[in-house]
Amino acid sequence: MYLNEFAPTSEPFDMTTTDEFASLVASAADLGVSHGPEIRYTSRHVIARHRRFHFLEWGEPANHTILLLHGGNQSAHSWDLVSLHLADRFHVLGLDQRGHGDSEWARDADYSSTAMAADAAAFLDALDVGQVTIVGHSMGGMNTMRLMLDQPERADRVILVDIGPEMSETGAKTIRNFVTEHREFDDLDHFVDVVQKYDPYRSREHIERTVKYNLLQRADGKYVSKRDHGPRLSTTQEHRTRHDRFQLDDAPKMTMPTLLIRGADSNILTAQAAQRFADALPAGQLVTVPDAGHNVHGQNTPGFIQAVTPFLVQALH
Repeated sequence: MYLNEFAPTSEPFDMTTTDEFASLVASAADLGVSHGPEIRYTSRHVIARHRRFHFLEWGEPANHTILLLHGGNQSAHSWDLVSLHLADRFHVLGLDQRGHGDSEWARDADYSSTAMAADAAAFLDALDVGQVTIVGHSMGGMNTMRLMLDQPERADRVILVDIGPEMSETGAKTIRNFVTEHREFDDLDHFVDVVQKYDPYRSREHIERTVKYNLLQRADGKYVSKRDHGPRLSTTQEHRTRHDRFQLDDAPKMTMPTLLIRGADSNILTAQAAQRFADALPAGQLVTVPDAGHNVHGQNTPGFIQAVTPFLVQALH
């Protein structure tokens, strides 16, 4: 049983009529995140590469498009507060990537960056999107980097959120262990307790408001995370060649303006690794957001918005 609402058919579904939207607006007020008085916000599905993808569409299609790619074990809803703020000036597309959120899972178990980057390109083709800014966090950032190597013409500018070619193995292991050890729950309060210990930056109330996007209820009554935990390609298979894994010496190939956002308390991207990456990018810049760890846009949303807005506004000129 799904705990959240999304388009039940192939037709767009107006999310502004739901209690979920009212809850989002309340969170924005709590955090001081501004937004326009009239918001266009729909849930939609599209078929691309023989798979069904769910996505959230914000703002008017005539405006400059921003594609948001979420991190692992998350969904497009992780960007809701950011999307709400941007919807009065931009056309924002939040994609549930394969095996995550309300999109179809990969029957071939391929969750490599190459496959997911190809998904993003096919998604943009399906919607006939031309000029676009791509924003990718963590896994979504890895997919963005892969896409920029394979099809650099896809984006006029890029924002990478707390990700780079040099990641802390200790931090990555912490995340993997958290995901592996917390796949199912007897009740929602248990999930909120676990997340609150793992993520001290967000209030319990805010976590409770977003829990519905991360879990679904199985027929046996258990609550499970909304991502494919089935068999995957092995690490050896995924990274058997350098083609799939972005390296630091690939950075000069990313010639488009690129903004690298790092959480000041990140356990994934060290300050030194972030600076090396930014320096290696031909048109790169680094901004560190205080009071945030790896999930920068969710842990300090106002700080994240302040960091990215000048860069995004440049796309309008």
